[in-house]
Amino acid sequence: MQPFKFQTPTLAKTRTVFFCQNCGAQSPKWIGKCASCGEWNTYVEEIVQPKTEVAAWKTPSSAKQKAPRAQLLNDISIADEHRIRIPDNELQRVLGGGLVPGSIILFGGEPGIGKSTLLLQLALQLNNLKVLYVSGEESEQQIKLRANRIGSKNKELLILTETSLENIFKQTAETNPNLLIIDSIQTVFTSKIESSPGSVSQIRECASELLRFAKESSTPVFLIGHITKEGTIAGPKVLEHMVDTVLQFEGDRNHVYRILRATKNRFGSTAELGIYEMSGDGLREVSNPSEVLISQRDEKLSGTSIAVTMEGIRPLLIEVQALVSSAVYGTPQRSSTGFDLRRLSMLLAVLEKRCGFHLGTKDVFLNIAGGIRVEDPAIDLAVICSVLSSNEDLPVDPKICLAAEVGLNGEIRPVTRVEQRISEAEKMGFSQILVSKYNVKGLEKLKKNIEIVPVARVEDVFALLFG
Repeated sequence: MQPFKFQTPTLAKTRTVFFCQNCGAQSPKWIGKCASCGEWNTYVEEIVQPKTEVAAWKTPSSAKQKAPRAQLLNDISIADEHRIRIPDNELQRVLGGGLVPGSIILFGGEPGIGKSTLLLQLALQLNNLKVLYVSGEESEQQIKLRANRIGSKNKELLILTETSLENIFKQTAETNPNLLIIDSIQTVFTSKIESSPGSVSQIRECASELLRFAKESSTPVFLIGHITKEGTIAGPKVLEHMVDTVLQFEGDRNHVYRILRATKNRFGSTAELGIYEMSGDGLREVSNPSEVLISQRDEKLSGTSIAVTMEGIRPLLIEVQALVSSAVYGTPQRSSTGFDLRRLSMLLAVLEKRCGFHLGTKDVFLNIAGGIRVEDPAIDLAVICSVLSSNEDLPVDPKICLAAEVGLNGEIRPVTRVEQRISEAEKMGFSQILVSKYNVKGLEKLKKNIEIVPVARVEDVFALLFG
């Protein structure tokens, strides 16, 4: 009898690859600086064992389709783009006029800002479409409670609490929805990748499968994405390159207003803006944001002025608040909320150097009312007027608004779309609007009930407003 020989079982060799969390680049070993995007300490180790399997949502006929052939540009026919109209006017405008069939939309925002509420509200409003809402973070009971609070009803709305991508595709094959919502992409995983949900490889692979599903089935897909502490969407940067549209939901949880922006849009403009008001029964569309961004003042207060800004093609009237006080500490403080701090420092230097106002030894605090952030240079003049009003303790007439850029020499520079700004100010009941004298050309033909006052330098504005 031969002695028994113990044999070591042969295990499948696992392969580990290092992925960059910023751009998704791969490396066989850990490196400190990514050679692709240049970021430091972004590589993480993950186990990958890809399997050559047909996706669960594919049918045998679709899996055997022939590869597309190259065509001449002149031979490609252009058909009219059909869009799915949605009841939410704010979201429809930001998307560029509705949902494009086969598009995939990434929806990002801070925790608790209202991402799930907005998309669930959209799903409940689409009464003529079958919507599959997939949640990997909440139970059916939690979603039901939120739906009851919102109030709208959609008999074709399907709720699925699942995180496995293969099971999600099985449900889509059975239900054949017109719209798919994934909440969130960081919780979904596929068995093709042996790593935890939320990892770089899982997010990339799941998003790639969902992208193929959207394009081949012509079903629009919403992906809710988490964001990092820096404010960027969690996961590899390639995720934002793969999708058609990237929407950012912004706002302070201490304020009731939320702002929806498009940072990428293949089917429309990225300059559009949507504003919502958070209430107990969901998010309410704000059709006239100028009314909510301007506080109702019963008395004249110093340090405030009204600016006319543009968000895309939409004019907005915002209130700029400033507080100037003597510096208690040795170094004066400069603080800005909703406005670029470096541009504030530049405008203060213009007042100091060109106009003779001594603000170097004073604290300056600036705030854009309503909790929004503005990057339009047309509010420069309003910023300067607010600062001078607080410094001199003289109020600006609340019936006067401003729309002009300030140059480094103290000159008042023209701005774009001045006709739309003037029309918005007139609609809101202002009696005067201060613009650059280089913007006045062509405005004489406009029959407006608002007085257009041209100005050339900051000194002229100070003399006009404060005497």
